[in-house]
Amino acid sequence: MLKTFLCGAAAALALGGAAMAEPAHKMRISLQLPLTSHLGENLLLFEKEVEARTGGAVDVEIYDSATLYKDKEVPAAVGSGAIEAGVASLTRYVGDAPVVDVFYMPFLFNSEEKVRAAVAKGSPVRTIIEEEVARTGGQILYWQAYGGAIMLSKGTPIKRPEDLKGKKVRVFGKTLGDFVKAAGGAPTLISGSEQYLAYQRGTVDVGMTGISGVKSRKLWEVMDTVTVTNHADIEFVVVVNTQWWNALPPEIQARIREAADVAERTVRDRMSQIEADAYAAAREHGMNIVELDEADVAAWKAVAKPVYDAFLAAAGEAGAKVLAAVGHDG
Repeated sequence: MLKTFLCGAAAALALGGAAMAEPAHKMRISLQLPLTSHLGENLLLFEKEVEARTGGAVDVEIYDSATLYKDKEVPAAVGSGAIEAGVASLTRYVGDAPVVDVFYMPFLFNSEEKVRAAVAKGSPVRTIIEEEVARTGGQILYWQAYGGAIMLSKGTPIKRPEDLKGKKVRVFGKTLGDFVKAAGGAPTLISGSEQYLAYQRGTVDVGMTGISGVKSRKLWEVMDTVTVTNHADIEFVVVVNTQWWNALPPEIQARIREAADVAERTVRDRMSQIEADAYAAAREHGMNIVELDEADVAAWKAVAKPVYDAFLAAAGEAGAKVLAAVGHDG
């Protein structure tokens, strides 16, 4: 009895001491998607790895579902130091770093091998992009794969450029908007967290997103057709405020980078299965999944040249370098 009491008292003292010991560093992360999304699950993995590797010296707090900032607000919030970190679609940096939209050039990244080569640490594409983003007051800690871009519609699929003519299309980046314009559509920039209502209310007729987003946001409730265009590779990035990062002890930085490496590899390696599961869920909820044939892809590529011209005009030498690195011959 006495032994049990003493053990319990010792445990209580230990817990009390742990509770009184505040973490030395707080790392708040803004996420536009729910924690049930694969990006949310990946951040939970990152949180676990960081807190374990730093011995609790870093307290990671995740604010999901755009509760703090919408996707479009993350670059400014992180760059200003309003929050320590955030997850944003890479294209949200296009205003400051036009070169980031290389991933949204129509049908450029048409294989997983091309994508992996471009996002690999030390690759010309990744190096140039990270250097450009670093000018904003924030820097990329790690990349989160999101898969290929698809088109959502009601009733009829979007198989050819003419299917977009006169239609309002939800996009999430400048280059995707240029692509829609080239096909005769009217692009509308809408944050990921707002697209469900945009489809429900008929604000737009067509949507662009990734298939995993269809699952996590239950977009089958407001759209019924998926066209598997894979016309772009969607990349998200976890960005940290530079001043906050530079103020961290080097040892803490090293442990956070180790956690980031684990999280980045995990989401990249899981992406094919994540997409397969999302397509299966879409079918189960009654969505029509439509594939493109070679003639369809050729028709899209035929209208895409102005998009490449606009990218090179905006991104300049950096744009030419990344296109050459990917193997685009013009």
